Amino acid sequence: MARTTVGFSVGNPDAPVFVISVAAQLSGMHPQTLRSYDRMGLVSPGRAGGGGRRYSMRDVERLRVVAELTSAGIGIEGVRRILHLENQVLALQSRVAELEAELTSAVQATLPNLPVVRATAALTRYHPGPFPATGSRPTEQRSAVPPAPTQSENH
Repeated sequence: MARTTVGFSVGNPDAPVFVISVAAQLSGMHPQTLRSYDRMGLVSPGRAGGGGRRYSMRDVERLRVVAELTSAGIGIEGVRRILHLENQVLALQSRVAELEAELTSAVQATLPNLPVVRATAALTRYHPGPFPATGSRPTEQRSAVPPAPTQSENH
């Protein structure tokens, strides 16, 4: 008799591979509880050709979260709301990552086209002195290095 093997990718957490009894064991719940949660819409397992439920690893993880929340005293409607909000957070985080990638691409594409600005500065020393009666100041630039002190200033 020929053996039939069913393969699935371990790397795909959405692959519906577990029958209800295995999913119940993995999640620590009774199979009837899994059926109830399916009817309530807390989990949506795939269906096999004959109509049997097939749970993915993501479904099992979700069932574990439901079990944790309900054991903490949160009602089913509260659990449903928490799961909905968590899904929204994941979607928003994904969108932020997309926008950050777009922004990075746009900045990198724009950088080569920006003009180069070089800073130049001229140092001047202020020397107070008598100004002409017109109120204008001298425009002479002085050295930025102070003059060496004379011997009379040292003593």
